Amino acid sequence: MGSYARLNNLVGWLVFAVATGVYLSTLEPTASFWDCGEFIACSYKLLVPHPPGAPLFLLLGRLFSLFSFGDTSKVAVLINTLSALSSAFAVLFLFWSITLLASKIILRGPSPTGHPRPVPTRGQALLMQAAGVVGALAFAFSDSFWFNAEEAEVYAMSALCTAAVVWLMLKWENRADEPDSDKWLVLIAYVIGLSIGVHLLNLVAIPALGLLYYHRRQATPTLWGSVLTLLISSVIVGVVLVGVIPGLPSLAGSFEVFFVNSIGLPFNSGVVGFVLLLVGLLVLGFRQSYRRKSRLLNTALLSFTFILIGYSCYLIVPIRSSYQPTINQNGPRDVLSFVSYLKREQYGSRPLLYGPHVFAQPIAQEDAGPRYVREGQQYVVAEQRQELIYRDEDKMLLPRLYSDGTSSAAQRAAAYRQWVNIQEGVKPTMGENLAFLFRYQMGHMFWRYFLWNYVGRESDVQHAGVLWPTTRHEALPERVADSKARNNFLALPLLLGVLGLVYQVRRDSRNALVVGLLFLFTGLAIIVYLNQPPQEPRERDYTFTGATYAFAIWIGLGVLALAEVLKRLLKADTARAVVALLLGLVVPGIMLAEGWDDHDRSDRFSSVDAAKNLLNSCAPNAILFTNGDNDTFPLWYAQEVEGIRTDVRVAVLSYLNTDWYIQQMMNRSYKSQPLPISLPADRYRQGTNDYLPYAENPNVSSVNLHDFIGLVKTNSDLLKVSYGDGGPTLLSFPSPKFYLPVDTAAVKQLGIIPLSRRGQLVSQMEFNIGKGAMEKRNLFVLDILATNQWKRPVYFATSVARTEDHLGLDAYFQLEGLAWRVLPLKNPNDDPREEAGYVEKDLLYQRLMQQFAYRGLDNPAVFHDENSQMFPVNYRAKFARLANVYLAAGDTATAKKLADKCLTVMPDNAIPYDYNTAQLLPALAAGGEQARANQLFDLLFSRAQRALAYYSNPAHALFDRELSQQLATTQQLYLAAQQIGDEQRANQAFQLLRPYLQQ
Repeated sequence: MGSYARLNNLVGWLVFAVATGVYLSTLEPTASFWDCGEFIACSYKLLVPHPPGAPLFLLLGRLFSLFSFGDTSKVAVLINTLSALSSAFAVLFLFWSITLLASKIILRGPSPTGHPRPVPTRGQALLMQAAGVVGALAFAFSDSFWFNAEEAEVYAMSALCTAAVVWLMLKWENRADEPDSDKWLVLIAYVIGLSIGVHLLNLVAIPALGLLYYHRRQATPTLWGSVLTLLISSVIVGVVLVGVIPGLPSLAGSFEVFFVNSIGLPFNSGVVGFVLLLVGLLVLGFRQSYRRKSRLLNTALLSFTFILIGYSCYLIVPIRSSYQPTINQNGPRDVLSFVSYLKREQYGSRPLLYGPHVFAQPIAQEDAGPRYVREGQQYVVAEQRQELIYRDEDKMLLPRLYSDGTSSAAQRAAAYRQWVNIQEGVKPTMGENLAFLFRYQMGHMFWRYFLWNYVGRESDVQHAGVLWPTTRHEALPERVADSKARNNFLALPLLLGVLGLVYQVRRDSRNALVVGLLFLFTGLAIIVYLNQPPQEPRERDYTFTGATYAFAIWIGLGVLALAEVLKRLLKADTARAVVALLLGLVVPGIMLAEGWDDHDRSDRFSSVDAAKNLLNSCAPNAILFTNGDNDTFPLWYAQEVEGIRTDVRVAVLSYLNTDWYIQQMMNRSYKSQPLPISLPADRYRQGTNDYLPYAENPNVSSVNLHDFIGLVKTNSDLLKVSYGDGGPTLLSFPSPKFYLPVDTAAVKQLGIIPLSRRGQLVSQMEFNIGKGAMEKRNLFVLDILATNQWKRPVYFATSVARTEDHLGLDAYFQLEGLAWRVLPLKNPNDDPREEAGYVEKDLLYQRLMQQFAYRGLDNPAVFHDENSQMFPVNYRAKFARLANVYLAAGDTATAKKLADKCLTVMPDNAIPYDYNTAQLLPALAAGGEQARANQLFDLLFSRAQRALAYYSNPAHALFDRELSQQLATTQQLYLAAQQIGDEQRANQAFQLLRPYLQQ
């Protein structure tokens, strides 16, 4: 047995080495899009990321970042390496778990107490190792897990925690009869506690582990005993999820308020009192377990204690927050704000078991509890949280077609109708409700993802389907047909896994049930819990790697089934094991071969280059308003880690609806002074001025912005309006038309007016913000404009939504790169139907041609998925616009230079041409390259023609964005051909557009 253990360890570490080598070879060298930039920045300086945080990941990331030895350009790749190693260790634990489960089948279960375990023969040992190798490598090269292994996100480490817990439980099962076996359960509890500091997904593995415990401890397990065990295990999940994670800090918060407000003790005295009480109760519990000689009670208390010890890594959040770091989301510096942080209150909630349907309208609001803040020596109520109340007849069980009280019913219903036929304003039936659950939530958002990993994936386009071996391939758009993410595994992983599932059910039904529950709870149960709406900004497959992990166990056990089938042909155990191994390795082999090119990010720098280019689009000491994740998190990375342009203050518009973020904008950040804000903190407090409705006053034709801000500052009755009997009283605005007086003499002295635009300086900026409600973020922007007096440059990223956040200021925008600068200069050619902003030619030319970095965008070997293509498309838009401005000015040579540069740094074989490329055709033609322009037109036209035929099919209704892009391309081709004077090609484009014009 000792020789087999050595073999098992050796092969396991070899599998670990293979996985590590693959992950490090394909690792992204810098910060990826979405949360990665934030996590790298927060790891590097131990800052506070978005709720509920990941303190264990941050602590380990900080440790890894120290190996940069001061070279900040290496920090990102080192923290990405943490994910790579976490994934490789998860693969290692999976290998050992599969070999343990294989041994229970081949060696027929655990040995009786006191008897040595059976020693496997050479053929049996080889077969068990073969199962582990195939299953572990299949998981290692699965699409979602491989993706997580290459970037600084929490899902790789979360998978490691799950894999470690499953392996530890199987180790305990083999040693359950030993006197000290409970130490394995305590260790499992500690790992679960630590996993809370990474991600909460690991908790859903507890029911499967509980069933394993019950079947091992009970000599004659029963069906009802198993059901009861599952119920108890589910309760344990709930206790940890609700009672421990936010529950204990909530109790501590109640103690804190009582001790401080009622008794008059200093801050934090209630927290200390609660901790002492909790420790005292645990001590009493342990004494009772010793007195009663209760092994179960003692083990349970030890496990609970070690969960708390693991969970204690969360203390880093309020500790670091109290130092007011530069990234401090929610500002959870005391126990009360820490509870709000843990509960993710800023994101709202979704109904789970009972709630309002999609067309339900709230009839009232009720207080949902106070939010306290420190003021003086006490806690005072900053606001009363409100909860919407609905009629009972507007509620339903298991609401999948639900109202969230924020987006309009029409918008939400339109999205639901893509999946289920519901009638406007009519309460959905339970059948329609469940149809959405099975079609969208389970079908589209789980089974599609699962099959991506073990059957194949059509492309990287959002909503891409499953690529079955029988899928027809003709007439696909090139964007889909030529995508590196178009992977076809011939369904071999799925078939081998199903074979392994059937084999385990027949040979070891007890453990098959455990693995099945692991698959169920880490997959479909999460779907039910998340209650995903039909509008997601990106694919969410990373959430379900626990289910792909469980299925990989069956893929490994499928090798045993293959060996069983080979018995008729090969009698020798060793030969049969070798052949089964070779056949099984086809599965991870094809997954590796198909997945390499779309998972290789080793030369991809697009996100960080985009962030640096955006920062370098701004003048010194600028204020830059941005959108959410992909606009902002790479900027945070660039500033916090590499120290790029720390004079620029990044202000995230979505966060500016919160008081904690506005308060942070009033602090200094590196080279950036506090933002010029005139309204006091109490005017931005949550629950105050969250939105200001439009209340028309016929006597007010337009509003002086200075006066308006002054009235808001004094909470003037002139702006107050009431809603209903006893309804809230809110500040409003009486006209959508605003004006801002400009001290032209002072502006001229600042030297911010380009020579070519001096005649466009206005004494009064006039703009129309629209008749919708003004949100707190809009009020903040207006406050900045009124208070700043043009002393600091103010910019909007060009990705900021025009209708929601431009506030009608487009006529005063100046395009200077990837951002618009707000200046008191009115664009004489402003047209709401055209692109926003006046193009400052010389400045934009310098940025695009000399300053901006475009690393890797010309390399066809680098895979740029849908997200990483966003900013290259943005560059092309700027190149095309500037080229056409020079062309209009008669400078054909410069226009041609811009077109050539754009096509050189972003060629078609690296970044596929898009609708912006069509706008380069006039510059090429005017520059003497008519043949090249024609060739480019014909290429784009044939692609658009093919894509429109594909996406116009009702079967592809989900791809409305792609349809719109192709229509935009065709429209630009038509306009370009007209501009060139090529009537034949213009007519071609028009005829292609014609069927869609009425739509």
